[in-house]
This record gives sequence, structure tokens and C-alpha cells, in this order.
Amino acid sequence: MSEKPVIEPRRKGRSGTQSMLIPSERMVADKLKTAPAGQVSDLGGLRRALAEEFGSDACCPVTVQRHMVAIAEKGSAPYWRMVDPDRPFAKRLSGGPEAIRRHLRDER
Repeated sequence: MSEKPVIEPRRKGRSGTQSMLIPSERMVADKLKTAPAGQVSDLGGLRRALAEEFGSDACCPVTVQRHMVAIAEKGSAPYWRMVDPDRPFAKRLSGGPEAIRRHLRDER
């Protein structure tokens, strides 16, 4: 990737800190495109993979969810590969759970 990652320190516990990756929408979209077609992968796994790729301890879950909503609205990447249609987050995405199920079914 040509983008420079944003990594910020944040508190963890009483006296520790960790580095937190604040990914761009493009970083999230690129990872979505590598997910296996026709099945739901773990969104936590996507965050862990991004954090590892850019050398941080964690990846911001709030930022990833915001990007997922934007990606779903634009249709710029296969967001349905990372969202369980039975989870509440699916209702926040364009088309909701039914669209996710349809996309997954079409990819099989």
C-alpha cells in the first residue's frame, strides 16, 4: 500500500500504552477484497491483520465500522464478507441483513 498509516499511542490499563492504527477507508476496502468469497469472515480478524501489517498493537474498531458503513453505501468493496447478517451491525449497512444474505448467496 502506498498510504502512510496513522498510528497513535493510547492508554491500556493503568500504566501501559499501546499503538492504535487508525486505518483509512482504502486500507479497509483493500482487506475486504482479499476475504474469501461466499462466506462470512471475522471483522476482528480484519482488524488484527491490519494492525499486524502496519506494526501496531491494535486497530481502531470504531473507525473500521465507520468505514464499513461508507463502503456499503458506495458499494466499493465486498463488505458482506465481513458482516454476519444476524448481528445488529448488519442493520446499519446499506440494504441491511437481507442484502448481505443475497450477496453471500450470489457468491457461492
